[in-house]
Amino acid sequence: MSSTDPTTTRRGRPRGFLLLAAALLALAGPFGVPSASAVAGAAGAAPARAAAAPASEGPDPIDFAVVVDQSKSLSDRDLVRETEAAALLSQGEISERSRATVIGFGSSEKSGQSPVREVCPPTVVDGAGRQRLSDCVTRLAHRDSVRTGPGTDFPAAIRQAVARLTEDSGTGGAQAPKTPRVLFLLTDGRLDVRDSPEYGADPGSRQANGAKRLADELARARAAGVQIWPLGFGGGIDRDALTAMAEGGFRGACSDVPGSVPRMRVVSGSAGIDRALQETFAAARCARIVTGDVARPPADLYVTIPPIATDGSLTVGKHDPKVRVTYYDPEGRKVPLHGSFDGSSFEVSGEDGPVEALRVTNPLPGRWRVRVEAPEGHRGQEVAVRALWQGRLRSAVVLDPASPRPGQRTVVEVRLQTRRGVVVADPRQLEGVTVTAHLAGDGFAPVAFRLADDGRAPDRTAGDVRFTGTVTVPATATGDLELTTSMAAPGITSDRRPFHTRIAEGTPPVVAQLSLERVTAHPGDAVPGVLQVANHDTVPHTLRIALADDAPDTPDTGTGTGTGTGTGGSGPKAGSAAPRISPETVVVPPGGSVDARFTVTLGAGTPLGELGSRLAVTDTARAGETLDTAFLDVHVEAPPTWWERWWPYVIGGAVVLVLLAALTAVQLLARRRRLDLTGVRIELRKEGWVLDTLEVRAGQSPGGEFRFTIEEPAGPAPTLHHAHGAGAAHRLRRTGSGALLLRPETGPETPVHTAVPVEVADAELVIRTPGGFRGRTGPVRTPRGARPGRPPRRPDPATAPGADGTAAAPSAPPAPEPHPDF
Repeated sequence: MSSTDPTTTRRGRPRGFLLLAAALLALAGPFGVPSASAVAGAAGAAPARAAAAPASEGPDPIDFAVVVDQSKSLSDRDLVRETEAAALLSQGEISERSRATVIGFGSSEKSGQSPVREVCPPTVVDGAGRQRLSDCVTRLAHRDSVRTGPGTDFPAAIRQAVARLTEDSGTGGAQAPKTPRVLFLLTDGRLDVRDSPEYGADPGSRQANGAKRLADELARARAAGVQIWPLGFGGGIDRDALTAMAEGGFRGACSDVPGSVPRMRVVSGSAGIDRALQETFAAARCARIVTGDVARPPADLYVTIPPIATDGSLTVGKHDPKVRVTYYDPEGRKVPLHGSFDGSSFEVSGEDGPVEALRVTNPLPGRWRVRVEAPEGHRGQEVAVRALWQGRLRSAVVLDPASPRPGQRTVVEVRLQTRRGVVVADPRQLEGVTVTAHLAGDGFAPVAFRLADDGRAPDRTAGDVRFTGTVTVPATATGDLELTTSMAAPGITSDRRPFHTRIAEGTPPVVAQLSLERVTAHPGDAVPGVLQVANHDTVPHTLRIALADDAPDTPDTGTGTGTGTGTGGSGPKAGSAAPRISPETVVVPPGGSVDARFTVTLGAGTPLGELGSRLAVTDTARAGETLDTAFLDVHVEAPPTWWERWWPYVIGGAVVLVLLAALTAVQLLARRRRLDLTGVRIELRKEGWVLDTLEVRAGQSPGGEFRFTIEEPAGPAPTLHHAHGAGAAHRLRRTGSGALLLRPETGPETPVHTAVPVEVADAELVIRTPGGFRGRTGPVRTPRGARPGRPPRRPDPATAPGADGTAAAPSAPPAPEPHPDF
């Protein structure tokens, strides 16, 4: 692209200007429309490279058991549906640190039978574990009537699941375990132990004893911190019994969000089990489920992953293992089944089973395409795609003042950002979120308080996704302070990174304030800022400006300190998205004040959207004490395309070209009209008589020249003819000034005047223009006997004037008469 400024380009000829504009338009291409990857939502776009999250930053694990009813009341089709639903959970789990157990159950009615059948022992749901689960869960589809009876022994099933969920675990008792324990129960019927001898001597007592033992097992589950989520289907459901099981287990939840507390659910038939169970699973682990398309292969299925998702799984209910699946991200790129690509990591499992899943870390938000194909004979069943996802958000905290005194009221402001480092700026993505904070430290009991985004003081603007609150530091506080924020919303969890600061002791020797205006910038731009410092000390102080947290593409250390140590105290952090600060240090003289200006240069790989970095100014002479913090309040947009940068000049040039072209066309048309001889009449005369006339017709005078000949056949009078071709001819031409020039076949070109005869050979030519026809007093008559092909009669000497010897009276020459054909 030329570096010439279009505003200073010299004005050339129309032809040169036209060529220049054509070149500019060609360079602009199809108007420089930015690609889908360059335009992103406020919280959706990502840098070209992003580090995969470490295990500590991934989704929280859960221990879960899927307990499936295999009693005689289920049809073979229902059993297959249950099996596929169980596979959906084991394949779709988003944390590779979770453990899954799959248990089938019936009853024990004779020797050699067991009421439970553990088809999948506790298995860590990592890549290899998910494949093992995909293989072993298929055993649920086949009853073993020799080893399991046809009844429904709920107490035995719950007991087995609780035992597996609590073995090798940490915290137990009535307190919530460190890792949530969840039991998903799929059943189509009621408690049925009438034929189980271990419950009593007769059917009646067995049912009663079974109900009592069920209550005991629920109490045991509650004590062990095991949640129970029953899912019933069919027409024989005992809703009260399922509700009692949900309420009898542990009532803890993954968050305070309504819906995350265990509850029972009923679907009308086995066809809806898979979707209902996935929705139940999402509620139990504070995730969200997005339902995609359903179609028979071959087909393209679509499902959308939102911008705040940081971990997810695309589950494909194939039913038939012969169905093959290919995955494409929102950019239309085929993603790998294993490994990393464009900042995301991928891992597929269940390719040879009825359910396949692609686990994605740091998924690219948007509409994903899932291509499903199958050979002939395996295309009869519908394939469904869903996305299970969770957003693990980071919190960026600013305190005002950064180092409060005991008893001082402090304002806390929190912004949320994804693992890719993009601030969440759309309040619709956090609908229903609640943010709380906990202040802990030396000398006082922890203090909890709420943060709000409602526009009420101290919150500045409602709906700007900045949660603000106040806390008064206890008067007994000494030393270190630790602030931890947490959030609760469907599908959202917090990283719970603490923010550290210290109590200010007495009057601070140095007071500093960071000021940055809210701006819109592009990657690579420099953002200005001001550091105002007052030094009340007797010695100079060196202050350092640094990022207060890790760069978006740098793995988190988990400290989240507000001391600026994330940068190592010097130089920019690693990563193409890390901002660079210049200058980094400011020296303040004793007893003086400084207004130091600095710039923050955005990295070339800075993600689009709201930038979530924080700046901190620290005093190097006081062990890096934080004096002030501020958000780097920048909205990052994609760099302008060539068309966006130059379109005013291109449009202006095009307009000028159009005007010049129109002016040129008008001038050419006017010149053409001035030169045009249409309507001009040529008269051929001889001895005062008009022998012939010829009028120039439209199109016969190109370039303002008309060619004609005088034909003189033997006998008849000469005639005028329009000359065609390139032969010899007389030429009548009009100049740009309107003058008429006549060039005979032989001889020089001479000017001619309207109505003034010009001698040509032995005749005369008279040129009359259309304007000259007006104002004549009467018609001009042709001499008697003059007609085409015959010469006009000449005057009789006997009757001519002066024939009688007297002189003829002076008079004007007779008016010439036109040729009869004129």
